[in-house]
Amino acid sequence: MTKSSEALKVAVAGVAGRMGRQLAAMVIDRGLVLAGASEVAQAGVFDEDAGTLAGRRAVGVWPSPDVQEAAADADVWIDFTRPEATLSALGALRTTPVRAVVIGTTGFAPDQEIVIQAASARFAIVKAGNFSVGINVLQALTRLAASRLGADWDIEILESHHRLKVDAPSGTAVMLGEAAAAGRGRTLGDLLAKPYLGPEAARKDGEIGMAVRRGGGIYGEHEVMFGAPREVLRLSHMALDRTVFADGAVQAAEWAARQPPGLYDMNDVLGLGHTG
Repeated sequence: MTKSSEALKVAVAGVAGRMGRQLAAMVIDRGLVLAGASEVAQAGVFDEDAGTLAGRRAVGVWPSPDVQEAAADADVWIDFTRPEATLSALGALRTTPVRAVVIGTTGFAPDQEIVIQAASARFAIVKAGNFSVGINVLQALTRLAASRLGADWDIEILESHHRLKVDAPSGTAVMLGEAAAAGRGRTLGDLLAKPYLGPEAARKDGEIGMAVRRGGGIYGEHEVMFGAPREVLRLSHMALDRTVFADGAVQAAEWAARQPPGLYDMNDVLGLGHTG
């Protein structure tokens, strides 16, 4: 384990939430320094140590509703909150020592993506719809399969998540759709099918279909199906524990802290490449 005096200093956004607690716990478990934490004022957790909130030892850090205060002693900011909160944090972080940002927030609008791209001139940003190592290998396989299988192979993506998930389709499903489209030399915006609904819902050639299920406490299940007239190929991934996302995010934080400013993803962190 790295000595704390030499360890990377990490601040976690939304530390009282389910994902925030997992991230804080993983930072501590990997021997890094939990140097700061933020939470919205309504959370009412400002008298609780961030370490004990995460189910670990006390670390002498208390959540703050102020991003600049939370990041005042941090090298890396990890943010799995909501688009508006993440963008606001990027602005506030400019006056802090933070040099790298890991973004697991999903559901950004196109104009918000532009703001993140601009912020990458100041920070090394790793942004991904999913930080699971397995999911990112699935993304690479999806891109490869789409590039090798002909236009007569239909592509359908199915994702399932817990009933409380806000955005749909999931950021991971969108990520897989973008990989499939890239494999075909197109963009997801060009190929994404409208939801199948009503009497005129026949599938069109070349489109990428996407379906969403919500229920119970499912961490995350994703399947990419390639269907031809005489055979079907299915690539799938199931998350069994939320810690897989936290583990990948902290791995990304350690990697990003060594990089120059720029916008990266888990393909960069894992050395998977971006080729079709």
